[in-house]
Amino acid sequence: MKIAFQMDPIGPIDITADSTFRIAEEAQARGHQLFYYTPDQLAFQDGRVTARGQDLTVQRVQGNHAILGEIREVDLSDFDVVWLRQDPPFDMFYITTTHLLDRLAPGTLVVNDPFWVRNYPEKLLVLDFPDLTPPTTIARDLETLRAFKDLHGDVILKPLYGNGGAGVFKLTAEDRNLSSLHELFTGFSREPLIVQKFLPDVSAGDKRVILVDGAPVGVINRVPAAGETRSNMHVGGRPEKSRLTDRDHEICAAIGPLLREKGQVFVGIDVIGTYLTEINVTSPTGIQELERFDGINVAARIWEAIEAKRA
Repeated sequence: MKIAFQMDPIGPIDITADSTFRIAEEAQARGHQLFYYTPDQLAFQDGRVTARGQDLTVQRVQGNHAILGEIREVDLSDFDVVWLRQDPPFDMFYITTTHLLDRLAPGTLVVNDPFWVRNYPEKLLVLDFPDLTPPTTIARDLETLRAFKDLHGDVILKPLYGNGGAGVFKLTAEDRNLSSLHELFTGFSREPLIVQKFLPDVSAGDKRVILVDGAPVGVINRVPAAGETRSNMHVGGRPEKSRLTDRDHEICAAIGPLLREKGQVFVGIDVIGTYLTEINVTSPTGIQELERFDGINVAARIWEAIEAKRA
């Protein structure tokens, strides 16, 4: 198959951790042809969705991991699969790329399905499963946020469309910084904030469960660094081997059919204790860590699901 990757610049990536690199590596091993472009090179012109990019060969040599061809413009409808793999922020630029990629259906398979990536961002899809999630409020109004904090005591406050642990704050019942943080966030963004009841179980880790076409394939645990509340690996969280619990399977059974129906092939969910906190569909990570811990080929399972859909 002809495969295109819409992703952030490939040069600076860490090939020992980057999930997109691992997906591309497995595709190449299966005989597929690779093409790479950055989202700013996506365009709609003369009724076609096009991209300016380069043919790609990958190799596991850090610093020389991407062998790129000459820059050329392609019609993305000529490709079998396009991967939507740029990282957030989930802003209007990101959303516009999903609108353009929508136009490739049904001839080209976009993974994950851009329509539902746009309509099911990480912190909003969980609202469909209130019995699985901690108490949550989304608001821009300070009084609404304050009332939630007064009710639940210790809380986590974060930007609704943030990622990688950026801008995440733990506020204790005695903390007096809510007004200042609200002023800070609303001063540079029109987005609402999301506030959740703090889960003390996070000290033991925040689990990342990987689902392929709605079915769980494994889990890693991400343990916060000393003095940190956030467990994201971007901010120093330490990955550890873990196992799927009965509760994890229960959560996956509840959300899996919807993910499969909406074309979300590669998804990473976050579980703290017994609670689902996020469903990551935009650019999930964790493949390489899971493969090392469990000795399984997660990337192959992803491609098996995609190849079946194309067949």
